[in-house]
Amino acid sequence: MRRLILKMSTSLDGFVAGPHGEKDWMFRSQDDAGRRWVEDTLWQAGLHVMGRRTYGEIATFWATANHPLAAPMNAIPKAVFTRQPSLDLQSLRAPGPETPTPEQAANLAGWADAGIVTGDLAAEINRLKQQPGKDILAHGGVDFAQSLVAAGLVDEYRLMVHPVVLGQGLSIFAKLPKPLDLELRSTTVFRSGATAQVYFPV
Repeated sequence: MRRLILKMSTSLDGFVAGPHGEKDWMFRSQDDAGRRWVEDTLWQAGLHVMGRRTYGEIATFWATANHPLAAPMNAIPKAVFTRQPSLDLQSLRAPGPETPTPEQAANLAGWADAGIVTGDLAAEINRLKQQPGKDILAHGGVDFAQSLVAAGLVDEYRLMVHPVVLGQGLSIFAKLPKPLDLELRSTTVFRSGATAQVYFPV
């Protein structure tokens, strides 16, 4: 049975974005070793799942990016969760280049072929877990991550904790109905001051 892994960047005081969704703070403490940790996490997945808002924000960027993380983001199948069964994925994406390279065109087509999932969140995630293959990796949006966490669907948390205190912001744990006990499985410290922490629900 596949597991659902949630990978998020978070501040030291537990926020994944500022009060208005700001995320620029997380880029100041990135380094090559941290990037490789993220890349390894991406390649371990057999399916990327995300909400429609995140899909719209990242599809064109990764399809056309010259970046080490672009390869796993483009190669691995995607599923988009939405309450709109007739959703047109291409309408969500930012415009691509007027004359994309063959590789960019192939990547854009791959994002356009993402599966659309419209059923009950818990039922659909459990259905995907029953399918063969490597684990499922969830990408925030805060709203999507909060829903997964609140429903108890996350089997593993991979958190990149950055050495910054925001003071206020958005937390993926804000909608928990009760306290959640976690077991720390590993910690990796990077020279930038960031740490990668892996937790399993107890």
